[in-house]
Amino acid sequence: MSENQMTTAMPTTYDPKAAEQKWYDYWMQGKFFEAGKRPDAETYTIVIPPPNVTGMLHIGHALDFTLQDILIRTKRMQGYDALWLPGTDHAGIATQTRVEQKLREQGISRYDLGREAFLEKVWEWKDEYANTIRDQWAKMGLSLDYSRERFTLDEGLSKAVREVFVRLYEKGLIYRGKKIINWDPAARTALSDIEVEHKEINGHLYHLKYPLKDGSGFITVATTRPETMLGDSAVAVHPEDDRYKHLIGQMIVLPVVGREIPIIADEYVDKEFGSGAVKITPAHDPNDFEVGERHGLPQIIVMDETGTMNAEAGPYQGLDRAECRKQLVKDLQEQGVCVEIEDHVHQVGHSERSGAVVEPYLSTQWFVAMKPLAEAAIAAQKAGKGVNFVPERFEKIYLHWIENVRDWCISRQLWWGHRIPAWYDEATGEMHVSREDMAGDHLSQDNDVLDTWFSSALWPFSTLGWPDQTEDLKRFYPTDVLVTGYDIIYFWVARMIFTALEFTEQSPFKDVLIHGLVRDSEGQKMSKSKGNGVDPLEVIEKYGADAMRYMISTSSTPGQDLRFRWEKVEQARNFANKIWNASRFALMNLEGVEAGDIDITVNLGTADRWILHRLNETVRDVTRLIESYEFGETGRILYNFIWDDLCDWYIEFAKLSLYGTDEAAKKATQSVLAYVLDRTQRLIHPFMPYISEEIWQHLPHQGDTITLAEWPVYDKALEAPDAVKEMELLMEMIRAVRNIRAEVNVPMSKKIEMLIKPSSEAEAAIMSRNEEFIKRFCGTSSLETGLHVNAPDKAMTAILTGAELYLPLAGLIDIEQEIARLEKEHQHLNAEVERVEKKLGNEGFVAKAPAKVIDEERAKMNDYADKRDKVLARIAELRG
Repeated sequence: MSENQMTTAMPTTYDPKAAEQKWYDYWMQGKFFEAGKRPDAETYTIVIPPPNVTGMLHIGHALDFTLQDILIRTKRMQGYDALWLPGTDHAGIATQTRVEQKLREQGISRYDLGREAFLEKVWEWKDEYANTIRDQWAKMGLSLDYSRERFTLDEGLSKAVREVFVRLYEKGLIYRGKKIINWDPAARTALSDIEVEHKEINGHLYHLKYPLKDGSGFITVATTRPETMLGDSAVAVHPEDDRYKHLIGQMIVLPVVGREIPIIADEYVDKEFGSGAVKITPAHDPNDFEVGERHGLPQIIVMDETGTMNAEAGPYQGLDRAECRKQLVKDLQEQGVCVEIEDHVHQVGHSERSGAVVEPYLSTQWFVAMKPLAEAAIAAQKAGKGVNFVPERFEKIYLHWIENVRDWCISRQLWWGHRIPAWYDEATGEMHVSREDMAGDHLSQDNDVLDTWFSSALWPFSTLGWPDQTEDLKRFYPTDVLVTGYDIIYFWVARMIFTALEFTEQSPFKDVLIHGLVRDSEGQKMSKSKGNGVDPLEVIEKYGADAMRYMISTSSTPGQDLRFRWEKVEQARNFANKIWNASRFALMNLEGVEAGDIDITVNLGTADRWILHRLNETVRDVTRLIESYEFGETGRILYNFIWDDLCDWYIEFAKLSLYGTDEAAKKATQSVLAYVLDRTQRLIHPFMPYISEEIWQHLPHQGDTITLAEWPVYDKALEAPDAVKEMELLMEMIRAVRNIRAEVNVPMSKKIEMLIKPSSEAEAAIMSRNEEFIKRFCGTSSLETGLHVNAPDKAMTAILTGAELYLPLAGLIDIEQEIARLEKEHQHLNAEVERVEKKLGNEGFVAKAPAKVIDEERAKMNDYADKRDKVLARIAELRG
């Protein structure tokens, strides 16, 4: 759109669908979201938390992305060279599982296809769903710089992953070894903790008697997984447990398999729990593994990678682990070893992808040695060189995890992902780790791929070109804020921090804004199984993107879950319609006005100065609140200003000038109306980008798009406390009259008499200046104002700050009812006085509160007390 171009004819109603498609296409064609066009400006960078290429985006994504878009749009308008870098995650196991499921429906498996052909299928899937995600981003109105879009398996990121792997290996921080990991026997791969869902299961606790070798008795242990007893290497007791001290060092004969195992002492055992003796199975329990390491116990694996019992399971070889449990318990009962089975509710890990019960399993895997990396991250955080968590309570959660971190299992037995850059020489048995692919007759590459979180841990700097020292990396790194949910602080946030510190010597972002989950209207977590999920595209289809964005962002409080309610989306849509209708009215009265004609410095009336003051306050508050990530409070401030101050009050007051005969007053009001609407669209734009662009293009304006329009700034010259005081008195008066009319059922169409007794000459002057407003908005047939006005006997009364109102409604007023109403008002004012007195009597409040706040509270108390006294006086008059 060219400078000053505008079309005053706005449709009667706003059509979100038409506007959204039109403006997103326009923004894309104009390349308005591309960073790097302001070389002298300060930068502001957000890298998007990359969604998995496994399907559709959900309402949680909509919250996450909308908050980022609000920040980036605001900063872009504030003149920053703002980069919001988009991208997607290959999502190893999640994507591979989906593709394998699709193949199973065709009766084939990945093994039928082979690795290369299977990977071709996954790339096809990725391309399809990456396009779907882009379409969804567009529908949400996200101002992403698509020219810099990345994918965790693209060539540049693959180079970064190799570089990190090799450097960590060369430093001895990546190693290959045997440890207990989460094993999915259905997908036949190691899992990360985030891929394990813990479900409450009604299971059993099996009490087993293990006989002492010398025949002198038994020692009783309890287990929820009796099949693992076949891999027991010891029974442990606490070294200070007097019941068992004499047995430490003795041998036990393991039932069924007949293997001799020792009784050992270890402080890991809780002597107060159960019998105080626990079975130790180093190959099938992470805690037992550590006990076994301390005591040099054998690590006996009793099942294979599919969860089928192996040769070490003796007579149960070939049985599935669940079948083995049934048969073994039956045999133990017959032998008198299983002495009790009690019901037991406990948490059992399930694979998020396959649904199989996860097996703690001893396996040869690749690991990152976490201690040195964690120590550097802890030191940076405690030295104030780490990241700022919002809310700050999440810093404790982060530090607790990283202070207690275990070595990270980074290998996965999958085909889709970054293949581990290690090659084995079959002739010599040597292993080579390399940045470049290796080839040779006897060389074969490790079949495993890296955990998805390994590549996404590098996201803030790898996406900007690292390890190459690119211009983008120099300019846009470190990033400014990461917006994410609290559920991945450990899995992603922490890993990004320690890898960034290791490889860039800087924290990857200044702030981490943590938001909660989007729950359903009942507060339940959304899930496919419950069928209570919300598709953001369905919300957009029904109410428009702006309504969804406004509702979800302004319902958000940092760190807190929020409830999705359809009625709140409807309220947001109604708010958008209110803005539309107000703008449409204004444009009908701005015919011929151009951007250059707007002058908000001359011929301003009280209402004009007041709305500019209120706009100025709103600019200040909205800017501050967005910068402190208080989007819910921002929404409240914007809503109150637009709905109440602008639409319900100013536009009504403006009609007197717009329809009047005073040309100077009319021009002044047109200027103020155009200016305030323009600034209002700019303030609402980050939340409601489409309707604000549509309205702004109709208004007198300069520039091509509101997305690049200058963000409003607080202007001391617009302060008008005298106009605020005047308007507040007028508004209080109008509200009081309308409330009284409502109480006695006198409609606005019926003119009434009105008497005003101002408190001083200053208030009297206000009444005189605004007589026309008072008559119009109070609906008076006659108006008498004066310091010596006498209250009529039969009149309704309103006590205001600075005046008393009397409405002689003869025939409509019952004296006793009026006294009762005033007594109720007296009680209310008395309670307010007591409340403020209590507040001011609180030493803690007085000590901490700024002087301005204390002065405001004292002024409130005096005002309430004054009104209370006047109400009492009026009650006395009526009682005569």
